[in-house]
This record gives sequence, C-alpha cells and structure tokens, in this order.
Amino acid sequence: MNDMTNLLERDTDRRFITRPNAAVAAQAAGVPVLDVVVPVYNEQVALPGSIRRLHRHLAESFPYPVQITIADNASIDDTPRVAAELAAELDNVRVVRLELKGRGRALHQVWSTSPSPVLAYMDVDLSTDLAALGPLVAPLISGHSDLAIGTRLARDSRVVRGPKREFISRCYNLILRGALSAKFSDAQCGFKAIRADVARHLLPLVEDTGWFFDTELLVLAERSGLRIHEVPVDWVDDPDSRVDIVATATADLRGVGRLLRGFANGSIPVHTIAAQLGSAGAAAPKSLLRQVVRFGAVGVASTLAYLVLFSMMQASFGAQVANFVALLLTAIANTAANRRFTFGVSGGNAARHQFEGLIVFGIALAITSGALAGLHTFDPHAHHLVELSVVVLANLVATAVRFVLLRGWVFHPKRAN
Repeated sequence: MNDMTNLLERDTDRRFITRPNAAVAAQAAGVPVLDVVVPVYNEQVALPGSIRRLHRHLAESFPYPVQITIADNASIDDTPRVAAELAAELDNVRVVRLELKGRGRALHQVWSTSPSPVLAYMDVDLSTDLAALGPLVAPLISGHSDLAIGTRLARDSRVVRGPKREFISRCYNLILRGALSAKFSDAQCGFKAIRADVARHLLPLVEDTGWFFDTELLVLAERSGLRIHEVPVDWVDDPDSRVDIVATATADLRGVGRLLRGFANGSIPVHTIAAQLGSAGAAAPKSLLRQVVRFGAVGVASTLAYLVLFSMMQASFGAQVANFVALLLTAIANTAANRRFTFGVSGGNAARHQFEGLIVFGIALAITSGALAGLHTFDPHAHHLVELSVVVLANLVATAVRFVLLRGWVFHPKRAN
C-alpha cells in the first residue's frame, strides 16, 4: 500500500498536471476511486479463482475504495450464476449482464455508467501480473495522464508466450505505427485504464464493439492530443485462450481502414475532443496521403530502374540472380530517396537507416523470390513474360510491405532522427 501511495505522491508533484485529483473527487462524491471491469464470456471455471485473487490483491495493495465489475458478455454456461455468487460473497463486487457479445460493447456500457472517476479493465485469465495495477492507475488518479496501458513490448517487460502470438502482436503494432502513426507500443494487451471524464468524450466516437475497441480508443486519444501512460508488464500467455486470431486480425485490419477514412475525410472530430478536454491540441501526424504519393513516386522510379536492370541481367544470370541484384541496387537508392523526400528525415543515422532498409529489402526479396519459386514449382518452363508479370505483382505486394515497415519502423518519428 505504501508503494501505491508513493506513486501517487510522486505523480502529484509534477508541474504539468491539468486534471483534478480523482481520489479527492471520489471521496467528495462517496464513490470508489477505481472500477476494475473484468469482461467474461463462458468463464465459469476461471472466474472464481481470478476474481478472488484480484479482490485479495486490491484489499492488500490499493489504498482507496475500489469496485470490481464482472461484465457478463451474454454467457450461455454457468457464468451468470457463478458471478452472482461472487458478488454476494465479496464486498464491492458487482455483476453487469449484457445480452449481446463483444468485449468492446461490455466495456463501453460499464464504463459509460460507472460512477468511479478512474476506470480499468483486465482479462479474466489475469495474464498480466497484478503488481502493475498500481503503476497503471496512479498517474490517472493524480491527474498526470488521461489513459494508461500495459505494454508487453517494452524492454523491461517479461513475457511468456508462443512465437506465433509474439510475431502476430509485433506485426499488428507495426501496422498501426505505419498506417496510423501510432506512438503507443502495445494496442492489444488486456490491461488498460482511462479517466472517466476522458471516457465520456471518447466512448461515443468508438464504433467497434469487439477486440478492435482498444485500438480505436487509443488512436482517438492520441490523435486528440491526450496523454497515454505506458507501464511495462510481466505477462504469461493463457494456453486456453479461445480468441480466433484470424477473424480478430481481419476485423482489426478493417478497423484500421475505417479510421484512415475517418481521419482523411474529417468525420472523426479529434480537434473538437482536444478542445473539450483542454489538451495540448490534436496531434497532427505527417499526412499519410502525401507520404503515400511521394513514396509512390519514388517507387515508380525504383520499379522502372528495377525492371531495366532485371531485363538486362536475366538472360545472362537467370531470374533469381537478376532479381536479387536489381532489387538490392534499387533498394539502397530507394531507402535514401524515401528518407529525404518521403519522410523528411535529415541529419545522422543514415547508416542505421540503410541497414534497416536492407532488412526491409530482405523481406521484399523473400516476397518476390517466393513468388518466383512458386511459379517455377507450378510451371518449370514459364515464359519470360509470365515471369515478368509475376515479379511485377509480387513487387506491388512488396512495395506495400516496404511502406508500412519504413513508416512504422525505420523512419518512425520516435526514432528517425
């Protein structure tokens, strides 16, 4: 408990605090400072142990009144009965029943109606070490930050999970950085918190009712100039997770496209949110459209140069060697041109950018070479024009991948200069 109090006092000393202290507001209103929401769907087995463990941790470690809300996501097993029994057994535990599924829907409903000034949620499996809860909510209670997220991708985080989930998670966050210029590191960790006064402005604009809810909320907050606090967490993967990775990834990509359209046509009023919340102003990332146009111009020149080099060398050295040399030469020139012309980066780190550009080149090479290898497996005597067509199509895919990697990794604003 002393650790939590020290965190709050340390945050309170910061001179750039603008939000009122949530603990003072909660005490005046006679409500719990924090409402921790645990969304569940058919979790009759895991629920009792997790809620009791969470309840015990909060009683021993949290210095203010807190409420636990079990958000039953239209469960069809014994979860409603188990949840009701837990609410009857434990102080400050309540149940909210929803008749429709969707984690985002559950969080939207509970957060919109909770009386607490600070709102949080965590997955029922408690994959995240609860020791991170204090550092997560302390800056929100003090008023220093607007949202807080646990991150599994920080250097200080300790994570136990399979390589497939690790790869998918990092790719997804890279897409967010490349497509939406997101600066937060981990969109999908099930361990987040938000101030209720901020949630009242953001939640009406969040359309997703499923797993993309978190990402959409964070992107809106960041574009509105709000402060997102990140906490490294210790996290152990739940081997019994029932999340459909393919369906979730597809829905997330559709969500990214929807946000891009909304920001492009101005239908998402981030400047209005910034004005209402008194933040420093809506973030103005470099225009994605302008970068795409410039990247496309560089790409056209690179592709033409590539095709000339490939055609010149193919007869003498074969398709694979020609592809490698042509792609390598044009990749070096392409990285240099995009560094200066597309992403406006100057000064040092040119060597690092070229090295990382070559890594991106390696990925592009794998795409194009894989396409050629697939063609030759299917048709060992493919005509030159067929080979050329396959290479062109593969390069279009490789180009899209290159843009995402260059924008979201190599030349990302946090590390480009």
